[in-house]
Amino acid sequence: MWRRDLAAIVLLILAAWGKGLPPDKLVQGGYDQKELEVATARARQESRKFIGLMMERQGEDFVVKARIQDSNGTEHFWLENIRYVDGEFSGVISNEPGIVKNVRVGQSCKIKESDIEDWMFRRDGKIHGNYTMRPLVKSMPPEEAARYRELLAEP
Repeated sequence: MWRRDLAAIVLLILAAWGKGLPPDKLVQGGYDQKELEVATARARQESRKFIGLMMERQGEDFVVKARIQDSNGTEHFWLENIRYVDGEFSGVISNEPGIVKNVRVGQSCKIKESDIEDWMFRRDGKIHGNYTMRPLVKSMPPEEAARYRELLAEP
């Protein structure tokens, strides 16, 4: 059940950020851009905490969000199966691209710690981090928003 909930959250995030869906279904709005920027800044500010928890294995399913660009545009991807060494995360792209053509699902990728846009992990049945999801919840139908709020741990 947890994997299904996590998959639903990741799909929602991907759709809202305009990725992971075919180009004709990409969502280009519906969220407060300023709040999203604040959420990204907070995730970066707390990245050392995240790394510490990951290294101490104080949770499961650790992932980071990376911004990837090519001549077609920009997308935001979650990297799963991550490792952290010498200031860099390495992992694999967890979703199909909808805009960029320079990556594919399952492809290995590296990102500097300073370039992550978000992070999340699961502990005690809750999702920790995932700050960029929180502004998106505000624009959801009330019943759907309540479901996601229930899954998100308090920051």
